[in-house]
Amino acid sequence: MTRSDSVPAQADSAGQPRTHLPGDGHMWVMVLGDMVIFGGYFVVFMIYRAMTPGEFLAAQQHLDLNIGVVNTVVLLTSSWCVARGVIATRTGRIRQAVRLVWAAGGCGVLFMLLKLYEWVSQIRSGRTNSELFYSFYYVLTGVHLLHVAIGLVVLGVLVRELRNPAGRRVSMVESGAIYWHMVDLLWVVIFALLYVMR
Repeated sequence: MTRSDSVPAQADSAGQPRTHLPGDGHMWVMVLGDMVIFGGYFVVFMIYRAMTPGEFLAAQQHLDLNIGVVNTVVLLTSSWCVARGVIATRTGRIRQAVRLVWAAGGCGVLFMLLKLYEWVSQIRSGRTNSELFYSFYYVLTGVHLLHVAIGLVVLGVLVRELRNPAGRRVSMVESGAIYWHMVDLLWVVIFALLYVMR
């Protein structure tokens, strides 16, 4: 490891590592706000589902649970890669951190491809937003897919940040990881609501 690859660890006056809230406070505000908005979508979905449970259940049977499970595993793997990337960054293993962030991005791309394949399959089968369940399905998964695309840009920024020894900031990597974990968490809830809940 070269000096340019190292990131100094923070410590207090006694030499003990300091604990801190990872990332930037503004990122936490943005993430929490985003989750409140999605929470509103989830509540509205649950209300409509409670009003017409038979219709929702019948429409839900056409979703491919296998693709949903694979997508969930893919995103959980990407979050694991990002978390390991943050740890690698904190301990000065920058090359490893870059590889892990690239791996997380690859998982994100795979998620998008699987979701687009699923959309095309549903649309070709005539399941459009003319059905109430699929209106929710396309909105929830579509807005989430947009978040994944933004997350891929964020991961690209992290790679650039990590490759710049002069401007490398651990807090920036942590902030990007926070956003990516939010994307993952939102998908877990969406998967549970759309694919699993009966």
